Amino acid sequence: MAEPPIRLAVLGAGLIGKRHIDHVLNEECAELLAIVDPSPEAKILAVQKNAAWYPNFVAMMEHESPDGIIVSTPNQMHVANGLEAVAAGVPALIEKPIADEVADATKLVEAAETAGVPLLVGHHRRHNPLIQAAKNAIDAGRIGQVVAVQGTCWFYKPDAYFDIPWRRGKGAGPIFVNLIHDVDLLRYLCGEVVSVQAMESNALRGNAVEETAVVLLRFASGALGTVNVSDKIVAPWSWEFTSGENPAYSHTQETCYMIGGTLGSLTVPYLDLWHHKTKPDWWEPIACERLPVEAKDPLGLQIQNLCDVIRGVAQPVVSGREGLNTLKVIAAVKEAAATGRAIDVV
Repeated sequence: MAEPPIRLAVLGAGLIGKRHIDHVLNEECAELLAIVDPSPEAKILAVQKNAAWYPNFVAMMEHESPDGIIVSTPNQMHVANGLEAVAAGVPALIEKPIADEVADATKLVEAAETAGVPLLVGHHRRHNPLIQAAKNAIDAGRIGQVVAVQGTCWFYKPDAYFDIPWRRGKGAGPIFVNLIHDVDLLRYLCGEVVSVQAMESNALRGNAVEETAVVLLRFASGALGTVNVSDKIVAPWSWEFTSGENPAYSHTQETCYMIGGTLGSLTVPYLDLWHHKTKPDWWEPIACERLPVEAKDPLGLQIQNLCDVIRGVAQPVVSGREGLNTLKVIAAVKEAAATGRAIDVV
């Protein structure tokens, strides 16, 4: 007999919230119990999706308690929403970033761990089978010891994107909103980041947040990395354009990460593994092997993982603690850019 679906509520019905809502509806393991968002548009959406509507978490809990929630509210509200869930004993998937500040994220993660309430963070790219394939290849030693990594995250956000005030405020620039995904993947693939250096600029739009940043990463293994992000560049080199993950974006045949090692190099997302046929030597012929991978929707896999965690049959692919550790790197990036100094990640 099939188990009953996990009843989920989605807090926040903006761009990513709508995607979560659709994925909850598409997964057999889940059921959309409610949409929690004070806007009139969210109330209309709840009717369209045959779900209950509540203006806030407290109002929902007065009527019914979901098995779990997905928090896709603006970044500045993540901690407050997460703490509400922890206090009510409701497992939560928090969209990235888990918080704007490391201290607030630490408070949330420690509260969840103390209460024994599962806390997941929406770094959904880790769920993508191509990232799992890259991780397996690196861990199996296919490229030897990782020496360096290059990451590019270039795209152009239209002016209308910034008509929503919070997107112009603290914590809403591409470092927190976009680069955090790339940093999370590089941590996952290459190991912990121990120090960073960075520069950022807002010279074109003049908003309070950056539009471009260049970052240097030092990994615990001794490997070094460079990552470049901008939401003011027309270009094909970003996860959104290269991975084919989200049909809303163009799908190019370019790459966004190159991971270099002592025995070979790997491109992501196409998983081209370059190596010398006989021995590592630039005088020797070099060959390319494309690693096989089966495409699956990582947001759907993330919902499945949330349901399995709630059922007690799986661990989070990205725990609250992992989300906190990625945020620490991003916070160090912001500090490095502001001070011009190399910042240790602690």
